[in-house]
Order: sequence, then C-alpha cells, then structure tokens
Amino acid sequence: MPFSFKLTKTDRGSRARTGLMTTPHGTVNTPVFMPVGTQATVKTMDPASLKDIGAEIILSNTYHLYLRPGHELVRRMGGLHRFMSWDRPVLTDSGGFQVFSHSQLRKITEDGVRFQSHHDGSYHFFTPESATAVQEALGADIIMCFDECAPYPSTYEYFENSMEMTSRWAKRCRDAKTNPEQALFGIIQGGMHRDLRARSAAALVDIGFEGYAIGGLSVGETKNLMYEVVDYTTGFMPEDKPRYLMGVGTPEDLVEGVMMGVDMFDCVMPTRNARTGTLFTSTGKLNIRNLQYAEDERPVDPDCGCYTCRNFSRAYLRHLYHSGEILAMRLNTLHNLYYYLDLMRGIRAAINEDRYTEFRAGFYNKREVS
Repeated sequence: MPFSFKLTKTDRGSRARTGLMTTPHGTVNTPVFMPVGTQATVKTMDPASLKDIGAEIILSNTYHLYLRPGHELVRRMGGLHRFMSWDRPVLTDSGGFQVFSHSQLRKITEDGVRFQSHHDGSYHFFTPESATAVQEALGADIIMCFDECAPYPSTYEYFENSMEMTSRWAKRCRDAKTNPEQALFGIIQGGMHRDLRARSAAALVDIGFEGYAIGGLSVGETKNLMYEVVDYTTGFMPEDKPRYLMGVGTPEDLVEGVMMGVDMFDCVMPTRNARTGTLFTSTGKLNIRNLQYAEDERPVDPDCGCYTCRNFSRAYLRHLYHSGEILAMRLNTLHNLYYYLDLMRGIRAAINEDRYTEFRAGFYNKREVS
C-alpha cells in the first residue's frame, strides 16, 4: 500500500497531536520513537523482542550499510526487511550526518561529498542521486534526502550557504527517486537562525515531500536553544505531513518535542546508555554500576512492566554488568527501549484524552519527588 499520513487528534491545550502513518509494511501510531538499528540490527535485540515491547518502526543507517555489507548485497538478499527478518516499517537516514561527522575524512562540493571509510580509509563519493539510489536498494519504507548537517557553531553565512545547498540537493533527491512505494522526507536546515529555518522549510514544501524533518540539532547547542528552534520550526511545517525531529533525544526531549507538534523521534540514547549501565526510569536515570545497588532486591523501576523489571533485581543486573556478561547489555537494552516506547504510549493516550499538559506536568513532578 502507498505511504499516507492521517492526523487523528490534536490536544486541546497544546500542539501535541496523534496520527496514523501507513507504509507498505504496516501502520505506525504517532507520536513515535524509532529504535536505532544502525547496521540492520538494534544492538542486543532480536526482531521478536522488539515486537513484544511494541516497536512499530526502526531506523537503519545508509552510510554504515553502504560500507558494510554493501547496499547491492542487501538488495540481492531481498532488501532490509528480509535481510534482518523485520516485517514492520523501516526508515533509513541518508548517511549525511555520518559523512559530515567525520569532518577530517571528507570534502564537500556542490556535486556531493567525497569521504574516506572509517573502516579501511578507502575513498567514496556520495551525491544526492547516489544516496537516494542506495536507499532504494536497501528498500526502506521511508528514505531521507541527502543534506549537510552544518557544524555548530558556524557563521550565519555558512549556515545560509549550507541550507541553500541542502535545498538544491533535496530537489535532486526528489528528481532521482524512482520507487513510488518509498516515501521521501525533506530535511529542514538553517542552524539556529529562525529566518533560515523558515526559508529552508518553504523551499522544501515547494518541492513537495511525503514528510519533513528537522535536522542539524543536538550538535552542541544548549537545550533551551534547541527547544526554541524546534518550537518555531514546527510552525513552518505542513500540518498534514509527519514531522520528524532527527537524532533527539532524552525522555525530556520527547515530552517537549511532542508538546511542540513533533511526530517522530529517533536516538541511540536508550541503547547506548544501556550498554554502559545507565537505565531510564519514571523517576529519572539510574546507574546500575553503583555500589548502592549491590544488595538491592527491587526492580529497576517498580512502575515498569518490561521483562527485565518483572524478573530481575537491581542487584542481579549490577552483578551481570560487573561480570561482563552479555546478558547485562541485553536486559538493560530491553528495559530502556521498553521505557521509551511505553512513554510514547502514555503520550498518545494523554493526547487522545485532551490531557497532555497534565501528563507533561506529572512527568516532571515524578522526577522532582525522586
């Protein structure tokens, strides 16, 4: 079935909204958090477990899959869904952020970006056309335009030139796309400048995309500045298309982003933190490495219904972590992802019942009490 998005409810007291995103591999309830499966796997998790905790869509990374095992191999294996045995929707980013994060290994021109592999130093060249072709080979339901994630801080002139080039690249991506079943999202850039964000959004809307993303944030700016940019940028985005805040963030970021009208989020934070022993709970973060949990019989979060919290104590999880057991990473990741996905379930329910502002206040009050 073709891609579509239907706005189903807007909260009476905020810009928070729910929607239904339809893709060839199923529907997604928004607002949604997408677990990150960089290399066609969400680290330590299998597809069945992801389904059990309620994951409706996952994200994979074009840059990494292009380098290894290669997009043509993935195509020959039947595409990402068949390759990793995941029959629900997949979004792939364009690889732009990864290319630009290796600043010492790349050179930007109007044509595209020449970069070196972080694996073996070999040279490669990404253009808007080739980034689109790679994502078509991977077969994701939602693919992203190739953009430049400008470094922060930069001069106004740099942000302006970068934003304008990103708009030109977006048009090239749109023209290069050949698979009608894949949805293509444009990425709004412009740094921390309201006028540039407005111009970027207007240019992308003029081209026309199935959805729109806010890029170039969570790159070193203050939290307040990031929220300010998100707040005014969502105002430039069409109401009848999904709004995606890329690479963000903490549970607080999700709560605030939804308040501003954002529909989609992704971040490595729940999985990466799990592997270092940091667990998210309804009262804040918990570091399972700490000695204070050595004989703690309580679950990580008494309010959590995940498999980890239903079956294991903090003492056991601490033991696993300090013993270097793989199960530590598995159980920690399962908990963190469940927490994020359950937070989104609560958010959607609150919006549908016109009580999102109360939900948001309760979210913060629970942290203050702890």
